[in-house]
Amino acid sequence: MAKKKGDAGKGEEPLKLFYIFYNQERWDNWISTLQECSFAVEPGSDEMPDGYTTLYNFSMDITIEVLKIIRLFQNGRFSRDEALDKLDAVERIVMGDAPAGELEEYIEALQLSMLVLFASCKRFLEGGYSTDMKALIKEGKKIAATDLEAALSIGADVGANVIAGTACCGKYLKEDLEHPGLFDEWLIEIESMHEAMVSLKNFDEEAGEAS
Repeated sequence: MAKKKGDAGKGEEPLKLFYIFYNQERWDNWISTLQECSFAVEPGSDEMPDGYTTLYNFSMDITIEVLKIIRLFQNGRFSRDEALDKLDAVERIVMGDAPAGELEEYIEALQLSMLVLFASCKRFLEGGYSTDMKALIKEGKKIAATDLEAALSIGADVGANVIAGTACCGKYLKEDLEHPGLFDEWLIEIESMHEAMVSLKNFDEEAGEAS
């Protein structure tokens, strides 16, 4: 039933209770699924091992769920502080200890790529970032080998622009996809963020949709 214009704003606070974000159980379920997968390439097969496919889906699941928090901030459901608190809660889960054994290196690689997701979201919420994408990416590629912290800060600016609606980053990756460095991995994640933001265009149109 459509709300009358005069009712706008009424009952907005209780709607927050419907939103369920990334939790430890969700993370653990993905880890359990990955433990059943294989990362070994079958001789003579052109198919990607299911481990890599599942790892990609795992990564996208995190990206989408994190960006739902940002969409809710953009839609006025959360204040800046509330959104930051939600982000911190998810970040603690995603950046926790990687499981020991065969999966450790894969999860640690995923966590490295997720650094730019969380940094970008925080930079977007804080504001004040550069919008010169070409200069940002050029500088990020230049300094990544010597100053990862500064490169991540630049990546956060790039990601914040993407959250705000700027397209990125395929054209900057074509030369380096065979041997991507960490900054390139962050650009790949930012490209995934762009795809996720497009998919969330109509998110939060109905109460409780964010489960």
